[in-house]
Amino acid sequence: MLNVPNSVITYLINFLTVERSLAYLLVDKDGSLLDWGGKLAEYGITNLSKGENIKEQVCFLEGLLPLDNTSVFLPFIKTEYGSCADIHMFPTEEGDWVLLLDSSCNEDHLFATQQKANEFSLLQEKLNQ
Repeated sequence: MLNVPNSVITYLINFLTVERSLAYLLVDKDGSLLDWGGKLAEYGITNLSKGENIKEQVCFLEGLLPLDNTSVFLPFIKTEYGSCADIHMFPTEEGDWVLLLDSSCNEDHLFATQQKANEFSLLQEKLNQ
């Protein structure tokens, strides 16, 4: 196990909470919502009910849970409310955790990079003619 100093852990938690709008859900293996927290409203996730099925409350998770013994990372997922999130899901004994981290800044950078690549391809095509 990596020994990480408490000040580094504190910095990372603050960074994820403030800069990346950390939000989380804990879902039982039967699909029932056990717990939640963080900045869920920034992803359009509101009015959650403990014990209710997660797929009826958070539509984009339908078909993704329950997890086997593997973690899942889904980058740049657009929620139904237009926000862009990196979604990390991992199983534990208490249930399946779903973490949402804002990725709109990364999405903007990726879009700009793709646009430059497209412009370069067009320029290269013109030069070849």
